[in-house]
Amino acid sequence: MSNFSVVREFVLLGFSHLHEFQILLFAFILLIYVLTLLGNLTIITLTCLDSRLHSPMYFFLCNFSFMEVLVTSTVVPRMLADLLSTHKTMSLAECLTQSFFYFSLGSTNFLILTVMAFDRYMAICRPLHYPTIMNNSVCVKLVVLCWVVGFLSIISPTLQKTRLWFCGPNVIDHYFCDSAPLLKLSCSDTRHIEFMDFFLSLLFVLATMLLIVVSYVLIVAAVLHIPSSSGRRKAFSTCASHLTVVVLGYGSAIFIYVRPGKGHSTHLNKVVALMTSVVTPFLNPFIFTFRNEKVKEVIEDMTKRILVRDPAAHR
Repeated sequence: MSNFSVVREFVLLGFSHLHEFQILLFAFILLIYVLTLLGNLTIITLTCLDSRLHSPMYFFLCNFSFMEVLVTSTVVPRMLADLLSTHKTMSLAECLTQSFFYFSLGSTNFLILTVMAFDRYMAICRPLHYPTIMNNSVCVKLVVLCWVVGFLSIISPTLQKTRLWFCGPNVIDHYFCDSAPLLKLSCSDTRHIEFMDFFLSLLFVLATMLLIVVSYVLIVAAVLHIPSSSGRRKAFSTCASHLTVVVLGYGSAIFIYVRPGKGHSTHLNKVVALMTSVVTPFLNPFIFTFRNEKVKEVIEDMTKRILVRDPAAHR
């Protein structure tokens, strides 16, 4: 390695090829980010303040919204800063820190989505046992387990990346420190880390998706045995929001991290990654709000209370 200079700083290309649209892109992503924070924080606030939402389903939704805020906040603020900056460098320590939190939070997100599917399965297929099994203690333990497993699983590959040699070039063709573009720049043998990344992708994406699919197959089978059409509609409506979010989240994750030859379509990967880091966290509050009658009812009641307390706003 004495013939090479060691690289400890990287340049994030981001969307530099769209240099004439940098200001417009900055304004658009900033707007989406602010709305994402407001939407998810609204769900968290409503769940905490209104007793009608004090149930396992909304407890998991509250945690999921909190996770979405953290996921998008690991990527978007840095992306916004780079859009207005000519100095788009990031040290190896910063790069690995961002990567660690992004993938840890993402892994935890998939686990929470799986727990949410299990919760719907228990509510619809085992309604008599549901209050006993899904009590407060169990719900808290499930969420803590998701956090612990999600974060512990990313520690080993992150530590292994700290031992890699980087001897140039130092340009990461992405807007955040994604694993595959970073490994492509290393002059060390990265096959073991690449295999570990792929294994974790299979575990957290495909394995959890399989559990969700099994849960929904059992749910559909149970719902079809409900005699009344209104009962079937109500059962399906409680799952529709979650299923929509699953399709959006898993679709983009599978495209980027599970499909073969993922390193060859960098520009396409960047666009699809926006779904996970920007678009999906933005859409989730609207999906869960507009398709959930109880949440809409809580929002309407809270709005009426605010207007009654503030007659001037009502006028």
